[in-house]
Amino acid sequence: MNQSVVIENKSSVKKTHRPLVLATLVISMFMTAIEMTIISTAMPSIVGEMRGFTLYSWVFSAFSLMQAVTTPIYGKLSDLFGRKPIFITGIVIFLVGSVLCGLSKTMIMLVIFRLIQGLGAGAVQPIAMTIVGDMFTVEERAKIQGYFSSVFGISSVIGPIVGGVIVQYSHWSWIFWMNVPLGILSIIGVVFFFHEGIDKQKHTIDYTGSILFVISISSLMIALIQGGVAWSWTSPQMFCLLVVFILGTWLFLKQERRASEPMMPLQLWQNRYIAVGNTATFTSGAIVIGLTSFIPAYIQGVTGGSAFIAGFTLTVMTVGWPIAAWVAGHLILKIGIRPMAVIGGIFIFIGSLFFITLDPSKGSLWAGTGSFMVGIGMGFSNSAFMISIQNSVQRQMRGVATASNMFMRLLGSSVGAALLGGILNFSFKRFVLSSDNPLGNTVSIDSINQVLDSSKTHQIPARELHVIQHGLTIALHSVYWGVLVLAVITMLGTLFLPKTRNTA
Repeated sequence: MNQSVVIENKSSVKKTHRPLVLATLVISMFMTAIEMTIISTAMPSIVGEMRGFTLYSWVFSAFSLMQAVTTPIYGKLSDLFGRKPIFITGIVIFLVGSVLCGLSKTMIMLVIFRLIQGLGAGAVQPIAMTIVGDMFTVEERAKIQGYFSSVFGISSVIGPIVGGVIVQYSHWSWIFWMNVPLGILSIIGVVFFFHEGIDKQKHTIDYTGSILFVISISSLMIALIQGGVAWSWTSPQMFCLLVVFILGTWLFLKQERRASEPMMPLQLWQNRYIAVGNTATFTSGAIVIGLTSFIPAYIQGVTGGSAFIAGFTLTVMTVGWPIAAWVAGHLILKIGIRPMAVIGGIFIFIGSLFFITLDPSKGSLWAGTGSFMVGIGMGFSNSAFMISIQNSVQRQMRGVATASNMFMRLLGSSVGAALLGGILNFSFKRFVLSSDNPLGNTVSIDSINQVLDSSKTHQIPARELHVIQHGLTIALHSVYWGVLVLAVITMLGTLFLPKTRNTA
């Protein structure tokens, strides 16, 4: 790999130091990726200090919501005004939000400041991936995807650990303030070592399209986050949110057709690489959230395993993912993008079969094997999708194309959590009302909470515990059938990728 690359503009010739810029991008990706998991072990301490347990889930949701709705907007802005200014702006906003989060005195303040964090994170991850697409050839890009996949895997594993250590030996605010030196390093690296040539021409920003997009997608994600939890799916609030989403989406599509420089060019979706890759990324995002959300419930609630064992079954997924991405980087140019994506789809499908055949006698090793297989599949397929998408568009469209893929992953996670969570609740409620439940009203959906709390399981009568675990097994089995359906859609999607590149 060359140490630098020359990028020309009309006035000067400057060198971009690619290894240092790549290190900078890895740091920034790690900084924003770990923010999704590091807070999990700190939340009990935060709630204990500030109260406001009713806003517990919104500390997580506020960040992911704002990140999701702004990712495509930042992608388009980076195409119009350059990667560097938008990337730096995103980091600055993220750091401001981080400092404010650490200074929060109430849960409401924390939720608001997490929104600011997410507003900045929406720029960092997609533009970092886009800069990689700009700096490196497709041959080099294939290998570098493994580095970035490793960042997500490592951050998801060590995030809760780092959060626990900080809470144990310091104050929870440092889980936010630790971002400051990382963010400053990222800014310095991009300012001094990354140079790009931007055409000097007047651009128009699609403000109307951006506003409509934020309103419609925010309505959908709030409905998915709150539905079945704070509000009933048939409540007036849900009805209003869905109406806003449908109306907002219609107005957004209408606006994008007539805008001179649309925020989300609709012709992107006529590109088969983007249409197929984003659809499969959406379903694979739902698969990942489904497994990470419900594997611990099975291990701890059904088999009686510890939180450590449950964590192990998830860790092997994050081990398989970067390994496969690294292998894909070395093989993808030899066997092709489409075959690599198909191999990934097959591994995801095989991994999902482990879960529909899971029963208490097979235990955590069986679940861990399935998790590892899914991780392998994600490493192969997601690398292929990102490379094919970036390679199928010109530079001036690469930012919004890359951001569209990351947005679909985030949206898939939100939809998957709501869909599979709804399947779990529906299936368990149906069990409670069926003849398989001999205890009648003694068992309810709240019984799951007791089973998942290892400190309280000994207080549950043996017969009741057995019935609850049986019902949870049935409900989770339904969830894993849902995962299998998503895996089939993902695998079939890889078969529809074009066999050849349509641009260089």
